[in-house]
Amino acid sequence: MERKNAWQDLTPAQKEELSALCEGYKAFISSAKTERECVDESIRLAEEKGYVPLQDVIKEGRTLKAGDKVYASLYGKTIALFHIGTEPMEKGMNILGSHIDSPRLDLKQNPLYEDTDLVLLDTHYYGGIKKYQWLATPLALHGVVAKKDGTVVKVVIGDAPEDPVFVITDLLPHLGAHQMSKKANEFIPGEDLNVLVGHEPAKKDKEAAEAEEGTKEGKKQKEAVKANILRILEEQLGIEEEDFLSAEIEVVPAGPARDLGFDRSMVLGYGQDDRICAYTSLAAMLEIPTPARTAVCLFTDKEEVGSIGATGAQSRFFENAVAEIMDRLGQLSDLSLRRALANSRMLSSDVSAGFDPDFPSVNEKNNSAYLGRGLVFNKYTGARGKSGSNDASAEYMAHMRKVMDDAGVAWQTAELGKVDEGGGGTIAYISANYGMSVIDSGIAILSMHAPWEVSSKVDIYEGKKGYAAFLMNA
Repeated sequence: MERKNAWQDLTPAQKEELSALCEGYKAFISSAKTERECVDESIRLAEEKGYVPLQDVIKEGRTLKAGDKVYASLYGKTIALFHIGTEPMEKGMNILGSHIDSPRLDLKQNPLYEDTDLVLLDTHYYGGIKKYQWLATPLALHGVVAKKDGTVVKVVIGDAPEDPVFVITDLLPHLGAHQMSKKANEFIPGEDLNVLVGHEPAKKDKEAAEAEEGTKEGKKQKEAVKANILRILEEQLGIEEEDFLSAEIEVVPAGPARDLGFDRSMVLGYGQDDRICAYTSLAAMLEIPTPARTAVCLFTDKEEVGSIGATGAQSRFFENAVAEIMDRLGQLSDLSLRRALANSRMLSSDVSAGFDPDFPSVNEKNNSAYLGRGLVFNKYTGARGKSGSNDASAEYMAHMRKVMDDAGVAWQTAELGKVDEGGGGTIAYISANYGMSVIDSGIAILSMHAPWEVSSKVDIYEGKKGYAAFLMNA
């Protein structure tokens, strides 16, 4: 059952809305390239719309009521926004759940070293990447350095026009015959993904160098390039080498998201998996009036590595936040909390793999997602025999069909490739453990998990429209 291209039905007014939404989206993913940055930007945008920290409500002993807007965050890497509805929370919430981590390279705890007058940073890749895609492309550093005195230094280098950039070098084709004979997953070992960051040695006068010959200081002088980089880090950021032990610095592609195509119909940018769903969810959340069922926008961390840890979807963060909300509403009991979670509906808002005409063999055309045909619903995900998937009920799928059709949303259904080609999962199965109705619903992209991913602007528009319709559905 083929769905038509959503561009065809847009009015001039809708195209203006689409353009404004996508400009905001490009700005968001250009500046928010880490989980912490996504949370910070989400808080900034939410507070502009009247959201207040849940911790302040608790500290001040305030109660909550219908129409109130609050948010909870943990370690700056996960966040849940609540717009309190008119119905008791025991009747359930409408939840949009996205993840805000993306494949990347992380600096190791002892990353800085010098080799043959070049200084490099040692990395450990995060999530499912094709390692060769990260070679010979401009890179930036984003993250934080926590110091022993309690201060936290933010690091953002490589994205401003005046900034330097960094790179992982590649082998010239003249000497690359052996390299190019390897399988793609063996093309470059993970341990060789080292980021080039410096080359100029620290200056030292000749007399001092001769006096230190053979001494400990003389040995240090042999790593003069590293010494110069450490000097720059101290002068510009106020950090020393040992501070890397308590740092979280991510290596990401340098540069902003851009319009793609002569017609500017697409977006090329880093981290669209899954910040494209996070941003459209947030945009929908911030525009809705007071709903009947409490509306929730949940952004989690660590999805790309199994949704683990305190900030991943498997943690109790969200459940605890719901309990605190219900307590402030005067509705909390163990049974009412369980009912609130079980009676909730959720869209696991994660991207889907768009059909790529350059790689048609991995997809089955009748059950693929296509750019430009609207919001994608995946009844189930998983690998091969649906292993590791959430499989939404037929009744919930029918419910979502009605919600989308009543709101005039362009939408489509898909699977993640042919049955035997592989597959993948989302956070859907984790929330489904509460007994709530959950289905995967996101936006199709091309080049998923590559440093630069591709999306359709009309899908961004339809996605946001669909998410708003879901949040307002009683």
